[in-house]
Amino acid sequence: MGHSEARADGAGPFTTRLTWHLAEGGLAVWESRRARKRGALGVGAAERAEPVPRRADRATLSRLGRLNVIVSLSFVVGGALFALGAALALRSAGATTSASVYFVGGLFFTAGAYASLLQATNAPRPGSRAGTLESGRWHWWRYEPMRIGWVGTFVLFAGTLVFGINLLDSFLHGLTAQQANRLVWAPDMIGCLLFLVSGQLALMEVCHGSLRVLPRDLGWWIVAVNQLGSALFMIAALADFTVPATGALVDTAIADWGTLTGAVCFSVGGVLQVFERP
Repeated sequence: MGHSEARADGAGPFTTRLTWHLAEGGLAVWESRRARKRGALGVGAAERAEPVPRRADRATLSRLGRLNVIVSLSFVVGGALFALGAALALRSAGATTSASVYFVGGLFFTAGAYASLLQATNAPRPGSRAGTLESGRWHWWRYEPMRIGWVGTFVLFAGTLVFGINLLDSFLHGLTAQQANRLVWAPDMIGCLLFLVSGQLALMEVCHGSLRVLPRDLGWWIVAVNQLGSALFMIAALADFTVPATGALVDTAIADWGTLTGAVCFSVGGVLQVFERP
């Protein structure tokens, strides 16, 4: 298939969109998120207003579809459990009870993040001909620091692992203020920061550089809602700092409400991801 040289768009060192002018007329457009979530690129003729999706092979679409189900369900359940843990904390149900619910929710977050990383790792790539996609063999792990989808999902996965440290340490009792801040609060802050970085990369990916509002783009809504959840988690983490002079948290209510509302955002994002499928 003849074509002119591709035009690349992106953010920083990352390419998020490639556009080819086809010899027979029209355009072929590959977008990073669309390829890894839907296994497709768009091919449009000059007389068509909307591009027609051209999809990867059936085996690749099947794998991406199964991963999408895992990602969606994991974040829906993980977010719901975090919201439940925060609600129990607001009702003074007991630190161990809340910590147990949070820990199980954290396992679901980690599963969803790893499934997202697998989607990015095994996403179809632009083919040697314009308007085509190529799929390689399956990889459980791959190091691809120049692909924004891979970097964003890897940072998210790393954030869930750091949160795991925070959640495990939250079972410890009788900690001094300094110990609580080092073992519980510090991993919480690092995890929240990694979530925010991942969300920023996801926004840059769907916006192809400069951040903007894309109300008709489902992918934009998903990453925007998740980034709001990350911001609320960060607010909760800041309020969860133990003041050494008093041994009390900065604001327990803000910490619990921030966690609850942030978790709801991630559950909503998980529901929306059900519709962003191959």
